[in-house]
Amino acid sequence: MEIYILRHGIAVERGTPGYKKDSERPLTKEGEEKMHQIADAMLAMGLKFDLILSSPYVRARQTAEIIAEALRTRTKIEFSETLTPSGNARKLIERLNHINPDYQNVLLVGHEPHLSEFISLLVSGKASFGVIMKKGGLCKLSAASPKYGQCAALEWLLTPSQMALIGS
Repeated sequence: MEIYILRHGIAVERGTPGYKKDSERPLTKEGEEKMHQIADAMLAMGLKFDLILSSPYVRARQTAEIIAEALRTRTKIEFSETLTPSGNARKLIERLNHINPDYQNVLLVGHEPHLSEFISLLVSGKASFGVIMKKGGLCKLSAASPKYGQCAALEWLLTPSQMALIGS
């Protein structure tokens, strides 16, 4: 299974009037623009996904929708609490192991520090490996079968700036 991991784009700051809950914070105009650039890069890279699994938080949902639209895919977007900032790695792995076995390319869209810890866990067996996902950063892991602990190879980790260069 190829697991792609994307951190949501730039969102309005915590405490911004009108957004009482963290889960309600949307992408900023700049965040939307940068996600469109990142989507263009993903298109240029020929990436395709069988499933997009996203945090239900507004900024992650918007990120997933921008990617799905740009890739002109009929890929279903599903939402999972396992990808929220306080998501549980064991439950996320369990979720991955219960998707359609024909799905080989899965995009996860979520938040920090959960995503970095998840990548670290799958690559090194420890959540403290030291991976940092920038907003809009994209990572590719390969895993024969996701499990809790070291089970995946880190193929690449791209920053938003690198993605912008690919998409231009």
